[in-house]
Formats: sequence, structure tokens, C-alpha cells
Amino acid sequence: MSGASDTEPMLRDRAVLALDVDDLVAAMRLARLLKPYFSVAKVGLELFSASGPEAVEALIGEDYRVFVDLKLYDIPTTVAKAARVIGSLGASYLTLHLQGGAPMIRAGVEGLAEGALSAGSPAAGVLGVTVLTSEASAPLEVIQSLASAAAEGGCKGVVCAVSDVGSVRSVAPGLMAVVAGIRSFGMGSDDQARPATLALALEAGADLMVVGRAVTAQADPLAAAAEIFGYASSDAI
Repeated sequence: MSGASDTEPMLRDRAVLALDVDDLVAAMRLARLLKPYFSVAKVGLELFSASGPEAVEALIGEDYRVFVDLKLYDIPTTVAKAARVIGSLGASYLTLHLQGGAPMIRAGVEGLAEGALSAGSPAAGVLGVTVLTSEASAPLEVIQSLASAAAEGGCKGVVCAVSDVGSVRSVAPGLMAVVAGIRSFGMGSDDQARPATLALALEAGADLMVVGRAVTAQADPLAAAAEIFGYASSDAI
């Protein structure tokens, strides 16, 4: 891959830029710079704590689909109300912890849908978090149980490690699989215990692939993105 102009449209549509910074100006600078490679931007706890809804609205204004990664985990009423707010902002995706149980999952799904509808925004989807990729292992029975709960609760997909995609699909084939911890071959794993390359994620059948510090924390984010997308282009597309 010679540069951003060569990025496969299919790949860009499935690539998520994790803006895990505490400054909206810095986040928007990265978002604009890396736009040729990504169509989805992730607003996590750090950026949302710093800038709140303004971060979501600013990224939508840059034509990103926004993935709000708050991993909600609380009583159903609280989760429903928080999800309703996020839906009203126009976010495309919202995460919650599947360990919260069926009533909480359904509350989050319904709240997000109600918020989007009330604001006239496109339908949004809840992504259920299975086991964090900072955990060294994820028992098969746990992944499958959580994936089943996500499907039954109306989630659009689940967030999991690339090694868990097959387990998710075996019990919930209709769910999106969102893989975190993407980086280029040989790059340090930071606190990701189960990272993967973009090519491996594509081979496993991931629908969305989250790339964060492997690009955003590098001295030359564009060069880092080109390297990551180059592996994917040559190995899997």
C-alpha cells in the first residue's frame, strides 16, 4: 500500500479510530489527519470525561460514525437513561458490559433506540463487552454465554478479542464482532493481552476493528496507519 489514497473503501468502512486522549482539540486533530483510513471514531471514557457530548457532536460533524465506548454497567433504569442520552446525540454505537444481565442489557438497547428516535437520528446499536482484551484468557463457556445474552437482549454486536470471534459466531451468528487491540505485526502490546493484526481480524471475520495507540501514540500517526493497513491489504484483502 503506497498511501492513504489507496485505502480499500471496504476496509476503511470497518476501521475504528480509538481517540483515547483527554483533549478534544488533540482528538479532532487526529481525527482529521487519519480520516483517509477510518470512518468510525471511538470516544471512550477518557475523552468523554474531558469533553462529554461535545466530542460526539464534533466527530459527527466531521462525517465520522461515532462509537461511544462507556461500557455501561449499572441498574437497568440508570443504564436506560444514560443510553437514551447517547442515542439522542446521534452516536452509531454504544457499549455496555454484558455481565450486567438481561434486564440491564434490554434497558440499554431500548434506551438507545428511544434516544435516537426522539432526536430523529439514525438507528444506533448496542455493542456488548464480553471479556476485556487486557485479560489474558477468556473461557469458551463465558464468551458463549455472554454472546447468547447479547443476542437475546437485542444487541447489535459484541466486543471481543480476535481469538473469540469464532466462539461468538458459533452461538450468535447474527451479531457483529468488534475486535479491539489492533496493531501491526511485531509492535508492542501495551496493556492488550490478546492483540491482533488487522489482517488476522479480517481473516477471523471481524466486522469492526479498533485501532488506538498503535497509531495515535506514534510519532508519525499517518505512517503507522499506513503500515497497519498495508499488512491488511497484502495479507487479507
